[in-house]
Amino acid sequence: MIDLTALADQHLEGARTDPHGRSAELVAHDGELRQTVIALVAGSRLGEHNSPPGATLQVLRGRVRVESDDVQAEPAAGELWVLTHERHSVVALEDSVFLLTTVTNVDRGTYA
Repeated sequence: MIDLTALADQHLEGARTDPHGRSAELVAHDGELRQTVIALVAGSRLGEHNSPPGATLQVLRGRVRVESDDVQAEPAAGELWVLTHERHSVVALEDSVFLLTTVTNVDRGTYA
């Protein structure tokens, strides 16, 4: 069993001491399913990247902004966002931790 509260604490502490303001860990990998805990300090960013075939972002702590050409969403703690199928970036509006769930396509590779 995975204790998301403990992982959120651990990775937020790690992000606060990381020069890039982030910390992450792959916590579940089962076939095409991957789940990653990602912590970002306020103002830090995951640069623009391709969207996987299927993905959700569940904010465990804080608030983030998901930015793309067509969509800007600001999910907060307790909210689940279904990511669109376009390139996007993620910026932390405050110290934040989220669970990124992705589905990979075996024919097209991993997109997380």
